[in-house]
Amino acid sequence: MKRWIKWTTGGTLLLGVLVAATAASGLYLAEQKRNRTIEIKPRPVAYTTDTQTVERGRYLYTSRGCTDCHGAQGTGREFVNDGKGTRIVGPNITPAGVVARYQPEDWNSVIRHGVKPNGRPVLVMPSEDYNRFTNDDLNALVSYIRQLPPKEGATAVVDLPHPAWVLYGLGAIQDAAARIDHQLAPSRPVPAAVSVANGQYVANMCIGCHGADLSGGKIPGGPPDWPAAADIRPGGASAMARYPTAASFVAMLRTGKRPDGTPIQVMPFESLGQLSDVDAQALYLFLNSAAATAKLSQSAPASGLGGTVPQSGSGGNSRTSSASPALSGPGGLKLPG
Repeated sequence: MKRWIKWTTGGTLLLGVLVAATAASGLYLAEQKRNRTIEIKPRPVAYTTDTQTVERGRYLYTSRGCTDCHGAQGTGREFVNDGKGTRIVGPNITPAGVVARYQPEDWNSVIRHGVKPNGRPVLVMPSEDYNRFTNDDLNALVSYIRQLPPKEGATAVVDLPHPAWVLYGLGAIQDAAARIDHQLAPSRPVPAAVSVANGQYVANMCIGCHGADLSGGKIPGGPPDWPAAADIRPGGASAMARYPTAASFVAMLRTGKRPDGTPIQVMPFESLGQLSDVDAQALYLFLNSAAATAKLSQSAPASGLGGTVPQSGSGGNSRTSSASPALSGPGGLKLPG
């Protein structure tokens, strides 16, 4: 009996030492990863001020997730605070904020590649969602942000519990820069329309949570009590089965609720609610298409600045900015509870 007790005690102590050593190693590696340098080929973004470009940029800003992290005015906001050690604040990106000294190539590195001007990774930035932006769309988005009124605002905060940093250090959680193929060329424009091609381009905004193949799973870096992202792969037996019509799918984007009335807990509805009817219906068409793709971020074509959409009621004959009005969503990143 005494020998058994000694073995149990010794095993427990050894296990404790191993756990402590693994944690220490993970924290050390996390610090190394946070401070690594990533080489990105410079690709300057054109600064534009024409009305059509800025309006397209406004639409992209409001509909592609920027408001959920940086706020409608670009002054930054706290968008995750679970009260258990996870707190994330998006920084002020008006001309008075962190972007004040950005050079034309810095916008490309941060938005498309998740890499700061100093070459280090941006820890919380869904750049995989924006990596496939066309040059026109990236230019439009940046042009809109640069004309925002300069205001004082928030600074970036990324507070995570120690276990999350350990997982990051050990590679179980990756930052966006580690998930992106930085050699990919920007997407080629296609006309904005209710089409599979346009829907595939819009679907790139889903990669950060649903994965490159949209198969869902645990959201990278999300708090442990967040539900897994749904499987929304095109052409398969996915969560899209809940939405038998485009109207039911668009209603979910506008209200944050499934057809049965149950709320969806973690989705950026403040942005999703601003998708134009054309883009929302195109997204539905793609997610229900039989021609599923292996990785959106590597194959999706795109609608660029020149690809405009018909306003509701136009009958599809007139071509206007794709920043067409849309009903607002129920407000921001929905959290469990």
